[in-house]
Amino acid sequence: MLFKGRTVAAFMALTMAGSVLITLTVTEKYFSLTAPAPAAGAVSASSAAGKGGLTPKELDKLNTVMELIENKYFTDINREQLVDGALSGMVEALGDPYSTYMEKNIAEQFSETVEGSFTGVGAEITMEDGNIVVVSAIKNSPAERAGLLAKDIVLSVNGQSMSGLPLKEAVAKLRGPKGSQAKLQIRRAGMAQPIQLVLVRDDIDVETVYGSLRPDGVGIIEIRQFSLNTAKRFADELGELEKKGMKALLIDVRNNPGGVLPVVEKIVEPLIPSGKTIVQVQYRGAPAERAVSKGKGKSYPIAVLINKGSASASEILAGALKESAGAVVVGETSYGKGTVQISYDNGLGGDLVKMTVAKWLTPDGNWVHEKGIKPDVPAAPPSLYTVARLAKAKTLQPDTIGDEVKSLQTMLQGLGFDPGRKDGYYSRETAEAVMAFQTSGGLEPTGIADVKTQQSLEQAARKWVRCPQNDSQLAKAIETLKARLGGGQ
Repeated sequence: MLFKGRTVAAFMALTMAGSVLITLTVTEKYFSLTAPAPAAGAVSASSAAGKGGLTPKELDKLNTVMELIENKYFTDINREQLVDGALSGMVEALGDPYSTYMEKNIAEQFSETVEGSFTGVGAEITMEDGNIVVVSAIKNSPAERAGLLAKDIVLSVNGQSMSGLPLKEAVAKLRGPKGSQAKLQIRRAGMAQPIQLVLVRDDIDVETVYGSLRPDGVGIIEIRQFSLNTAKRFADELGELEKKGMKALLIDVRNNPGGVLPVVEKIVEPLIPSGKTIVQVQYRGAPAERAVSKGKGKSYPIAVLINKGSASASEILAGALKESAGAVVVGETSYGKGTVQISYDNGLGGDLVKMTVAKWLTPDGNWVHEKGIKPDVPAAPPSLYTVARLAKAKTLQPDTIGDEVKSLQTMLQGLGFDPGRKDGYYSRETAEAVMAFQTSGGLEPTGIADVKTQQSLEQAARKWVRCPQNDSQLAKAIETLKARLGGGQ
């Protein structure tokens, strides 16, 4: 399945930079990947420091600046901090949001996540055009419960601006002990004003794979991230479903930000016939190398469910199964992250350099970077899945105008109480819908959305979202699979 050639003692991470959800960096101790020998100009983990480096003139320049700071700067300096800053600046000069230098303490935090346990907000972020942008929120995490969405821009955390921060510092601000609060100011497309979200940090569910079999024979496997144990967990779940007589398979990778290249290869290989391509990886100055399946493929139909938060390794899975196994892709256009990173720790004393070393292509040679994978069968999520949460900081009443009212109206509509409009103006019809909701929930029917009413409305919305029967994207994917079972393509 894996590439032929010499061994690269490293771990290839296919995940967004600055992950708060899963690691960006791991070291040689985690994985040994058989990879092609890079062509001239390409860099491998085993030869990262083999050629190049600073010239004597460049070293003299660095030493001169260091001596000037040590001897002339007007206050005491932290030498280690200066060196780390110089190293960080070197990597940041690449202008690549997926390449970063991490000091030992930050590297250790990321290593925790790939091994399967961490505390945080359960969201992954990246850098786009100088902004801290959300990639996805893990299911049932504090980020999802608070309503954080893919493509949200994080403006501040606990009152501290994120403007101009390096990605790793933004990640550090989102991390924190269990039970502590992260108060986020968010800019969201379609909202005139920033919105406020309060996330309570918690232990993140480290289980990555969930399987179930429907009475109609459709098996569903949800993959939340691609960490080190995910391939085994997937194989176990798939085997159980097949033993129970599964007739069709749906793989759900919505809001899955990615993970480890060899893991996703192991997952899809049994589903792809022998000799067909899983993925192509192209290093600098070298032709693309193919990872070829040795699997047998499956006779039952397969569908992959994706959304805007499906990134990187999730996109490899969708592309591989679509182009090499005849799977149908359902949902929304995916995130669009088509590069590969390797982390290096040799000679760094516990620090890590995570660097983009290649781009990956689908079996047919498509590069999805910044474009994403388009679904064969489009399916948008229900409005309650993406509505901005209410700040609950003030009472909303007739003639109020704003995004808070717009969210209120969207929630009412989604729960079956017609507000008459959803443009952010608190109309008479909206007041009547609020009154109907209040009556149904045993609240005083005033038609005014006070804080108690807003809290009750949000609780009802969250309960609605958690109900699988309301998942229209999932329903569309199941419908598509059942049509294929019936002979329709």
